[in-house]
Amino acid sequence: MPSGDGDSGAGAPQRRQPRSTEEAMVERGLKYLERLLLLVVVGMTLAATFVEVMAVWRARSVDLGDILLMFLYTEVIAMVSVFYTGRGLPIVFPIFIAITALSRLIVLQGKEMDPANILIEAGAILLLAVSAVVLLRFVRRLS
Repeated sequence: MPSGDGDSGAGAPQRRQPRSTEEAMVERGLKYLERLLLLVVVGMTLAATFVEVMAVWRARSVDLGDILLMFLYTEVIAMVSVFYTGRGLPIVFPIFIAITALSRLIVLQGKEMDPANILIEAGAILLLAVSAVVLLRFVRRLS
């Protein structure tokens, strides 16, 4: 039976309607709270980015660890964007962040790192990368 909103109902995804005004208000309130917290995350990320840029500026030197940290901040902003807009697959961004963080850890530990630890961390990066590819391909096939 058509709902009167122009939707024929044939094959169209059905959106769950709130059962009560109270439920609708709670749902709307939680959505606003989520968006507010996402904006707080963006603000904190931008502040951390500014602090890092100023540290690089004062040191007059940029190393690979600094660049990877900027990528971490960029990925956090991208993840917030995906959560805020609802477009994309949010689960892959924490995976990308973990990959970048592990890469940064390997770079910062440098030559004094035990070779076994390098292999373990590189294996973790490989596992995360494969999981991201599988997730992205699986979601595309479902679309």
